[in-house]
Amino acid sequence: MLKDNLKAVEENITAACKRANRRREEVTLIAVSKTKPVSMLQEIYDENIRDFGENKVQELCDKIEKMPKDIKWHMIGHLQRNKVKYIAGKVELIHSVDSIRLAKQISDEAQKQSIEIPVLLEVNVAREESKFGFFTEETEDACREISKMPGIRVKGLMTSAPFVENAEDNRKYFKKLYELAVDIQSKNIDNISMRELSMGMTGDYVVAVEEGATIVRVGTGIFGSR
Repeated sequence: MLKDNLKAVEENITAACKRANRRREEVTLIAVSKTKPVSMLQEIYDENIRDFGENKVQELCDKIEKMPKDIKWHMIGHLQRNKVKYIAGKVELIHSVDSIRLAKQISDEAQKQSIEIPVLLEVNVAREESKFGFFTEETEDACREISKMPGIRVKGLMTSAPFVENAEDNRKYFKKLYELAVDIQSKNIDNISMRELSMGMTGDYVVAVEEGATIVRVGTGIFGSR
Protein backbone atom coordinates (compact mmCIF):
# COMPACT_ATOMS: atom_id res chain seq x y z
CA MET A 1 0.00 0.00 0.00
CA LEU A 2 2.75 2.49 0.95
CA LYS A 3 4.46 1.74 -2.33
CA ASP A 4 1.28 2.64 -4.24
CA ASN A 5 0.80 5.81 -2.21
CA LEU A 6 4.36 6.89 -2.95
CA LYS A 7 3.94 6.13 -6.64
CA ALA A 8 0.81 8.31 -6.78
CA VAL A 9 2.58 11.19 -5.02
CA GLU A 10 5.56 10.90 -7.41
CA GLU A 11 3.22 10.94 -10.42
CA ASN A 12 1.43 14.02 -9.08
CA ILE A 13 4.71 15.87 -8.57
CA THR A 14 5.93 14.92 -12.05
CA ALA A 15 2.66 16.13 -13.62
CA ALA A 16 2.78 19.41 -11.65
CA CYS A 17 6.37 20.00 -12.76
CA LYS A 18 5.36 19.42 -16.36
CA ARG A 19 2.52 21.96 -16.10
CA ALA A 20 4.90 24.52 -14.60
CA ASN A 21 7.66 23.81 -17.16
CA ARG A 22 9.96 22.58 -14.41
CA ARG A 23 12.23 19.55 -14.19
CA ARG A 24 11.23 16.85 -11.72
CA GLU A 25 14.78 17.03 -10.25
CA GLU A 26 14.02 20.56 -9.01
CA VAL A 27 11.67 19.23 -6.32
CA THR A 28 12.72 17.22 -3.27
CA LEU A 29 10.04 15.02 -1.74
CA ILE A 30 10.32 14.70 2.02
CA ALA A 31 8.48 11.73 3.52
CA VAL A 32 7.05 13.14 6.75
CA SER A 33 7.38 10.19 9.08
CA LYS A 34 6.33 11.67 12.44
CA THR A 35 4.52 9.15 14.69
CA LYS A 36 5.22 6.38 12.17
CA PRO A 37 7.06 3.19 13.16
CA VAL A 38 10.52 2.46 11.81
CA SER A 39 9.12 -0.49 9.81
CA MET A 40 7.06 1.92 7.69
CA LEU A 41 10.02 4.24 7.20
CA GLN A 42 12.09 1.27 6.07
CA GLU A 43 9.46 0.38 3.50
CA ILE A 44 9.65 3.86 1.98
CA TYR A 45 13.45 3.88 2.26
CA ASP A 46 13.46 0.67 0.21
CA GLU A 47 11.67 2.63 -2.54
CA ASN A 48 14.73 4.91 -2.78
CA ILE A 49 13.42 7.78 -0.67
CA ARG A 50 16.28 9.32 1.35
CA ASP A 51 14.70 12.51 2.75
CA PHE A 52 12.60 12.10 5.88
CA GLY A 53 10.96 14.79 8.02
CA GLU A 54 10.23 14.71 11.74
CA ASN A 55 8.71 17.34 13.98
CA LYS A 56 9.75 16.16 17.46
CA VAL A 57 13.40 16.16 18.53
CA GLN A 58 13.19 13.03 20.69
CA GLU A 59 11.51 10.98 17.98
CA LEU A 60 13.98 12.27 15.39
CA CYS A 61 16.98 11.25 17.52
CA ASP A 62 15.51 7.79 18.16
CA LYS A 63 14.94 7.19 14.46
CA ILE A 64 18.41 8.44 13.48
CA GLU A 65 19.81 5.68 15.71
CA LYS A 66 17.69 2.96 14.14
CA MET A 67 17.62 3.86 10.46
CA PRO A 68 20.30 3.63 7.71
CA LYS A 69 23.03 6.24 7.88
CA ASP A 70 22.54 7.69 4.38
CA ILE A 71 19.16 9.23 5.25
CA LYS A 72 18.88 13.02 5.12
CA TRP A 73 16.82 14.06 8.13
CA HIS A 74 14.79 17.26 8.15
CA MET A 75 13.54 19.00 11.29
CA ILE A 76 10.21 20.42 10.18
CA GLY A 77 8.40 21.05 13.48
CA HIS A 78 8.60 23.89 15.97
CA LEU A 79 12.04 23.74 17.58
CA GLN A 80 12.62 24.81 21.17
CA ARG A 81 15.92 26.54 21.86
CA ASN A 82 16.93 24.08 24.57
CA LYS A 83 16.62 21.18 22.09
CA VAL A 84 18.95 22.57 19.41
CA LYS A 85 22.02 20.82 20.83
CA TYR A 86 20.44 17.38 20.29
CA ILE A 87 20.03 17.75 16.54
CA ALA A 88 22.89 20.09 15.58
CA GLY A 89 25.07 18.32 13.05
CA LYS A 90 22.61 15.45 12.67
CA VAL A 91 20.06 16.97 10.32
CA GLU A 92 20.28 17.98 6.69
CA LEU A 93 18.14 21.07 7.22
CA ILE A 94 16.16 22.81 9.96
CA HIS A 95 13.02 24.12 8.23
CA SER A 96 11.45 25.90 11.16
CA VAL A 97 13.60 28.83 12.29
CA ASP A 98 10.83 31.11 13.47
CA SER A 99 12.65 33.66 15.64
CA ILE A 100 15.91 35.56 15.98
CA ARG A 101 16.46 33.95 19.39
CA LEU A 102 16.27 30.46 17.90
CA ALA A 103 18.69 31.47 15.12
CA LYS A 104 21.11 32.78 17.76
CA GLN A 105 20.90 29.49 19.65
CA ILE A 106 21.62 27.53 16.45
CA SER A 107 24.58 29.83 15.72
CA ASP A 108 25.97 29.29 19.23
CA GLU A 109 25.64 25.51 18.91
CA ALA A 110 27.25 25.53 15.44
CA GLN A 111 30.24 27.44 16.80
CA LYS A 112 30.58 25.01 19.72
CA GLN A 113 30.75 22.10 17.29
CA SER A 114 32.70 23.98 14.59
CA ILE A 115 30.06 23.16 11.98
CA GLU A 116 27.73 25.05 9.69
CA ILE A 117 24.02 24.45 10.17
CA PRO A 118 21.73 25.02 7.16
CA VAL A 119 18.29 26.41 7.93
CA LEU A 120 15.14 27.81 6.38
CA LEU A 121 13.24 30.74 7.86
CA GLU A 122 9.64 29.92 8.65
CA VAL A 123 7.25 32.54 7.30
CA ASN A 124 3.67 32.81 8.52
CA VAL A 125 2.39 34.04 5.17
CA ALA A 126 -1.31 33.64 6.06
CA ARG A 127 -0.79 35.35 9.45
CA GLU A 128 -2.49 32.51 11.34
CA GLU A 129 -2.51 32.96 15.11
CA SER A 130 -1.95 29.24 15.64
CA LYS A 131 1.25 29.19 13.56
CA PHE A 132 4.83 30.19 14.28
CA GLY A 133 7.06 32.18 11.97
CA PHE A 134 8.02 35.63 10.75
CA PHE A 135 5.42 37.73 8.96
CA THR A 136 6.34 38.46 5.35
CA GLU A 137 7.24 42.08 6.09
CA GLU A 138 9.65 40.99 8.88
CA THR A 139 11.50 38.37 6.87
CA GLU A 140 14.08 40.50 5.07
CA ASP A 141 15.16 42.19 8.32
CA ALA A 142 15.42 38.77 9.96
CA CYS A 143 17.63 37.60 7.09
CA ARG A 144 19.90 40.62 7.52
CA GLU A 145 20.25 40.02 11.25
CA ILE A 146 20.84 36.26 10.94
CA SER A 147 23.31 36.76 8.08
CA LYS A 148 25.77 38.20 10.60
CA MET A 149 25.60 35.15 12.89
CA PRO A 150 28.46 32.67 12.43
CA GLY A 151 27.75 29.00 11.74
CA ILE A 152 24.16 29.36 10.58
CA ARG A 153 23.40 29.47 6.86
CA VAL A 154 19.98 30.51 5.53
CA LYS A 155 19.12 28.44 2.45
CA GLY A 156 15.60 29.71 1.81
CA LEU A 157 12.10 29.95 3.24
CA MET A 158 9.42 27.62 4.56
CA THR A 159 5.72 28.03 5.19
CA SER A 160 2.85 25.92 6.46
CA ALA A 161 -0.24 27.11 4.63
CA PRO A 162 -3.69 26.98 6.24
CA PHE A 163 -5.61 23.71 6.36
CA VAL A 164 -8.15 24.06 3.56
CA GLU A 165 -10.68 21.88 1.77
CA ASN A 166 -9.64 23.21 -1.62
CA ALA A 167 -5.88 23.38 -2.32
CA GLU A 168 -6.47 26.29 -4.74
CA ASP A 169 -7.23 28.48 -1.72
CA ASN A 170 -3.56 28.25 -0.74
CA ARG A 171 -2.15 29.17 -4.12
CA LYS A 172 -1.98 32.85 -3.17
CA TYR A 173 0.18 32.05 -0.12
CA PHE A 174 2.63 29.93 -2.11
CA LYS A 175 2.82 32.64 -4.76
CA LYS A 176 3.50 35.23 -2.06
CA LEU A 177 6.31 33.15 -0.52
CA TYR A 178 7.89 32.67 -3.94
CA GLU A 179 7.74 36.42 -4.63
CA LEU A 180 9.23 37.16 -1.21
CA ALA A 181 12.12 34.78 -1.91
CA VAL A 182 12.80 36.39 -5.29
CA ASP A 183 12.74 39.83 -3.68
CA ILE A 184 15.17 38.85 -0.88
CA GLN A 185 17.47 37.07 -3.35
CA SER A 186 17.69 40.28 -5.41
CA LYS A 187 19.11 42.12 -2.37
CA ASN A 188 22.27 39.93 -2.42
CA ILE A 189 22.56 39.67 1.36
CA ASP A 190 25.79 37.93 2.46
CA ASN A 191 25.37 34.31 3.63
CA ILE A 192 21.72 34.29 2.56
CA SER A 193 20.46 32.14 -0.28
CA MET A 194 16.86 31.76 -1.38
CA ARG A 195 17.40 28.54 -3.30
CA GLU A 196 15.01 26.41 -1.26
CA LEU A 197 11.27 26.93 -0.84
CA SER A 198 9.74 24.37 1.49
CA MET A 199 6.02 24.62 0.98
CA GLY A 200 3.15 22.25 0.33
CA MET A 201 1.93 19.26 2.31
CA THR A 202 -0.38 16.33 1.55
CA GLY A 203 -3.42 18.51 0.84
CA ASP A 204 -1.79 21.11 -1.37
CA TYR A 205 1.69 19.99 -2.55
CA VAL A 206 0.61 19.88 -6.20
CA VAL A 207 -0.33 23.58 -6.14
CA ALA A 208 2.89 24.34 -4.23
CA VAL A 209 5.00 22.68 -6.93
CA GLU A 210 3.19 24.69 -9.60
CA GLU A 211 4.08 27.85 -7.65
CA GLY A 212 7.78 27.08 -7.27
CA ALA A 213 8.25 24.80 -4.25
CA THR A 214 11.65 23.10 -4.25
CA ILE A 215 10.73 20.94 -1.24
CA VAL A 216 7.35 19.36 -0.45
CA ARG A 217 6.56 17.69 2.88
CA VAL A 218 4.17 14.78 2.42
CA GLY A 219 3.10 12.59 5.34
CA THR A 220 -0.48 11.32 5.11
CA GLY A 221 -0.25 11.07 1.31
CA ILE A 222 2.50 8.47 1.73
CA PHE A 223 1.97 6.83 5.11
CA GLY A 224 -1.82 7.11 5.37
CA SER A 225 -3.68 8.88 8.17
CA ARG A 226 -2.58 8.38 11.72
